[in-house]
Amino acid sequence: MTSTDVRTDSTPDPAGQAPRRRRRMRGCLPFAGVCAAGVVLLLVGTRLSLLPGLGGMFGEETKDRSGPAVLKSIQDMSAYEAASGNFQVVVDLEKDAKFLPDAIRGTRTLYVGAGTVGASVDLGKVARDGVVVNEDRTTAELRLPHAVLGKPALDPDRSYAVSKQRGLLDRLGDFFSDNPGSEQAVNKLAAKHIGEAAKESGLTGRAEKNTAAMLKGLLGSLGFDEVTVRFVDPPS
Repeated sequence: MTSTDVRTDSTPDPAGQAPRRRRRMRGCLPFAGVCAAGVVLLLVGTRLSLLPGLGGMFGEETKDRSGPAVLKSIQDMSAYEAASGNFQVVVDLEKDAKFLPDAIRGTRTLYVGAGTVGASVDLGKVARDGVVVNEDRTTAELRLPHAVLGKPALDPDRSYAVSKQRGLLDRLGDFFSDNPGSEQAVNKLAAKHIGEAAKESGLTGRAEKNTAAMLKGLLGSLGFDEVTVRFVDPPS
């Protein structure tokens, strides 16, 4: 006759730990159910917000909590802005780490910057002998300073980022901070390139031509028969 040994675990359950484990598991089930239901509602709300007529239920709501604008200073202007140019530049800014691959550390931003540059003639800098009028007040000669370019002004409505590639460490850094320095860098670079393009565009010559035409028309309406406008360098 063959005997079969049947072993049973007779180790006692100290202080009723098995019922406690079952109570813990039963207590975790409702919490897990609530989390799962929250995730489902979030996904359903995102999908429904894309459907017509349901965007108001799950869509975003924008609130402007900005404070009032504060006047910091006032400057009296004596310059006549006679011309303005519209410019656009594509900025390709790349930053790499010396000993790390781009997938780990590095950024590359493709940015379209659009803005304007004005050219003006400062009529407040006309010298005392810069206006010569004859006794009959029929002829006048004006000697004005050359036109100068203003600072480039970027247009936020026409400027935008096309793409931005970031390494793993840069993504982690952006997760914990907004990293405003990245946007500031491409804005400065775009303004720099626009300013350089304005210098080669002949904008100052156009401004001087328009200023001369404006002054001739103004003095002509006052009775002057001959008006000469010259642009000279400031005295050294």
